[in-house]
Amino acid sequence: MTGVDEAVDEAVDRLADAALTGRPCRPVRDLITDVADAYEVQRRLNARRTAPVTGRKIGLTSPAVQQQLGVDQPDFGVLFADMEVTGTAPTGRLLQPKVEAEIAFMLSCDLSGDLDLAAVRAAVEYAVPALEIVDSRIAGWDITITDTVADNASSGLYALGSERLPLSAFEPVETTMRMYAGDQVVSQGSGAACLGDPLTALLWLARTARDFGDPLRAGQVILSGALGPMVPVSPGLTVKADISGLGTVAVTFEDNA
Repeated sequence: MTGVDEAVDEAVDRLADAALTGRPCRPVRDLITDVADAYEVQRRLNARRTAPVTGRKIGLTSPAVQQQLGVDQPDFGVLFADMEVTGTAPTGRLLQPKVEAEIAFMLSCDLSGDLDLAAVRAAVEYAVPALEIVDSRIAGWDITITDTVADNASSGLYALGSERLPLSAFEPVETTMRMYAGDQVVSQGSGAACLGDPLTALLWLARTARDFGDPLRAGQVILSGALGPMVPVSPGLTVKADISGLGTVAVTFEDNA
């Protein structure tokens, strides 16, 4: 076994133990410094999961979030069926949860081969408002790009709104977002904050997933990235996001497993 393989396995074990015990671990950047190796850690960790894959998430698309975490490029993670919640979110399953508002896209066909904005737009069956509950197995969110990539792009849970709109009915880049904790506005943003356009983020992911040999598939849901800053959450809090032209989505955080 090479030194890189040993380092990847050690990073896998460190993150897996944090998830199992509920105790955040130290960063894994002392073990891996290459983003490709970090995605290998992610792949090995995700291979241990038994729930079906439901889609992907794009992370670190918003300049505000990049500034919050001290990173300068997007990444992606994998969504699983046991990550979707409706109405309530169990904080007992999470370590250090934060929430951000996004546009989610449901795909009607695979995305492989030559890809451009027209191709990804045509592949979107509909869009829905979404809340992503991000989480980190790394103590204090002390992360670099390799740490978050290895940790499945800091994935936690996600919730989808009930409104479903085709792209013929609204333009993602033109949306504005307000996110509320109770009655207080805690985050604001726009479609343009997500890599300039949520569809541009989707194109980035489609090309990246294709190049990794695991293209996006019909029926998958894609969380396209934050429209504004993420905020921490705690039990008892209700968070609602209002995305203009698309609708609302809300989650109440409960203190249970």
